[in-house]
Amino acid sequence: MIEQIFELDSNQLKEINGVNNANINKLIKSFPKLKVINRGNELKVLGEASDISLFEQKFQLIILHLERFGRLSTHDVEQLIGEDSDFKEIEKGGDDLILFGRDGKAIKARTKNQKKLVESVADNDMIFAVGPAGTGKTYTAVALAVRALKEKEVRRIILTRPAVEAGENLGFLPGDLRDKLDPYLQPLYDALRDMIPTQKLLTYFEDGTIEIAPLAFMRGRTLDNAYVILDEAQNATQGQLKMFLTRMGKNAKFFITGDITQVDLPRNQTSGLIGSINILKDIPGIALITLEKCDVVRHRLVTKIIEAYEKIEENQKK
Repeated sequence: MIEQIFELDSNQLKEINGVNNANINKLIKSFPKLKVINRGNELKVLGEASDISLFEQKFQLIILHLERFGRLSTHDVEQLIGEDSDFKEIEKGGDDLILFGRDGKAIKARTKNQKKLVESVADNDMIFAVGPAGTGKTYTAVALAVRALKEKEVRRIILTRPAVEAGENLGFLPGDLRDKLDPYLQPLYDALRDMIPTQKLLTYFEDGTIEIAPLAFMRGRTLDNAYVILDEAQNATQGQLKMFLTRMGKNAKFFITGDITQVDLPRNQTSGLIGSINILKDIPGIALITLEKCDVVRHRLVTKIIEAYEKIEENQKK
């Protein structure tokens, strides 16, 4: 007889146990030859190696189902521990799959350059993703961050962006500082809501697992064990970008996204994004991925709009 301990993610504990522990009890009763002790966020299993191996397989199926669909019923558990259930159907998503979002939505790299973006994470700790609106820069970056958190590669996600659009009118907006800044961070919230169930997302915000803050709040910090995304980086000055990039701590991934054609800085200030790319592009471990209008995944008119503005800008340069 051997013993094996299975740890339960505290953020999934409620769903795994089910109402009145119905889910976990159904799993335990399906293995009468095993002695299973359920304590807190641990399952201690004692029995023969072959029985424990089968228990582990079914337990992993349940976790995988929960991660994909964000919910787990006793009926789901019953089906998953059935003889015919396996990983193939649950894992179906294709080679381009990043993760499964809410309600089992498959979130994938949808274009050639988005795939490059996903692939670059394996060999680089800092990635610059530059391209026009609608090319999925922010969405793909957030998906990669959520995947890293789920797979326990990092302990937290930090999302930030300059709040330059607010300018000196920030004080006239109603509410406290968070209320004033939330409108400028909305794209990040939208992406997260697509990927994480509402209650779990609220828990992540409350315990600091996911943090969203304006760029100015990064000063003086060291960001360890984190996936950090700077969105709308074209609206950061050279000094602000240097400050942000030097926050990088141990076991951190930094993702910088921006559109150099949409700079909202005052006329007397220049965007630091292009300068930073030129300064850092040849350093090993730093990647630059350029997305183009062919990567636009919004309405087909967005591509036409980008092309029209490009023609105007070319004529102005001439």
